[in-house]
Amino acid sequence: MARILVTYASKHGATAEIAEAIAAAIRDEGVEVDCVETAKAGALGGYDGVVLGSAVYMRRWRGDAKRFLKRHAGELAERPFWVFSSGPVGPPDKDDPKWLEPQKVVRKAEELGAREHVVFGGRVPDPDGPMTRSMFENTSPEFRDRRDWNEIAAWARVIARDVLAQAGEASRSGSASSSAN
Repeated sequence: MARILVTYASKHGATAEIAEAIAAAIRDEGVEVDCVETAKAGALGGYDGVVLGSAVYMRRWRGDAKRFLKRHAGELAERPFWVFSSGPVGPPDKDDPKWLEPQKVVRKAEELGAREHVVFGGRVPDPDGPMTRSMFENTSPEFRDRRDWNEIAAWARVIARDVLAQAGEASRSGSASSSAN
């Protein structure tokens, strides 16, 4: 059975919720999934694919996600992997820099062969201090949660089907070579 790791770095939980939704949609396609924080993720040897995501603050990924990308660069380059960022709130404007991937992360992921990188809208955190209270009060209610669950699930299904197709091809070529012996 194909197996995927969905790993994420989240500050206030919104990115973790996106990662869980991705994992659930992949499971629904018949793929085994582990969904863990990047700081707790181990070696990638048992996985047929990896989805790596991070919350973005001030156009930067969380440190744990950047460290995961660096620490597992060799392993990521050996298997299909996908990257997502989450964080923008407010009116969506794909030309606005806050809706773009952090450039250094994108370059590194592309160098390693990432299949795709996407940006999902984020959620304004619940007000628990002056900074988050200001964000909450200065964001219109309709723009406080910009996560599009249908878009997230659709992206995850494409990943699952890609990994399943590759696993099927590997299985067919493995059985063909063993029957030729």
